[in-house]
Amino acid sequence: MEHRKISRAVISRLPRYYRYLGDLLEDGVERISSNDLSKKMHVTASQIRQDLNNFGGFGQQGYGYNVKYLYTEIGKILGLDKTHDFIIIGAGNLGQALANYASFERSGFILRSLFDVNPRLAGVSIRGIQVRMMDELVDFLAHNDIEIAALTIPKSKAIEVADILVENGIKAIWNFAHTDLTVPKGVIVESVHLSDSLMQLSYNISQQKEGRKK
Repeated sequence: MEHRKISRAVISRLPRYYRYLGDLLEDGVERISSNDLSKKMHVTASQIRQDLNNFGGFGQQGYGYNVKYLYTEIGKILGLDKTHDFIIIGAGNLGQALANYASFERSGFILRSLFDVNPRLAGVSIRGIQVRMMDELVDFLAHNDIEIAALTIPKSKAIEVADILVENGIKAIWNFAHTDLTVPKGVIVESVHLSDSLMQLSYNISQQKEGRKK
C-alpha cells in the first residue's frame, strides 16, 4: 500500500469499524454492504466508502465487503497483527482497572508489569502480573522490550516520569494523567482525559434540557 497521510478523523473511526466487524463475525455474517454497515454504525455509506478507499477500498461492486477479510485488513492497518508489550505506571484504582481488562490481550497488547511508589503494593499480583516499585523501572526497561507505557499517575509526577520513560526507550505513552506531555519527535502520546468526556456529556444534557424548554 502506498504510504500516504491519513487524517486523524479517519484513523479515529477505524477502531469502531474493527469492533463492529468483529461483532458481525461473531454473529456469523460473511458479507455486508456499505449501506447495511452504515445502518449499524450510524455513519453514512458514503463516509464508509471514503474512509476505506484511503486504504484500497476492499469492497466489490454488487457484493459488498467480505467481513472476515475486512476485519483482518483493518486489524493489520491498526497494527493488531503484531503484539505490543506495555507497562502501567501507577497501580492505583485506574491502573488496576486497566490491568484487569483482559480484552487488551486479545488485541495483542500484552501487559508485562505495573509500577508504583506505594511500598504496600510491592510484589502484589494483578491477574498474575507483578507490581514493582518505581526504582526498578529503569532496570526493567533495560532488560525488556517494552513499547508502550500507560500513565495513570497524578499530573504532578507525569512529566518527570514521561521523561524517564523516553530516556529509556519507550516510544509510545498512553497518558491518563490530567496534563499534556511534551515529548521528542518520534515518541507518540495518546492522551485520555476522562473528565473531558463527562463534560461533553454534561453539555449535551444541558442542550437537551434547553431544547425541551423552547
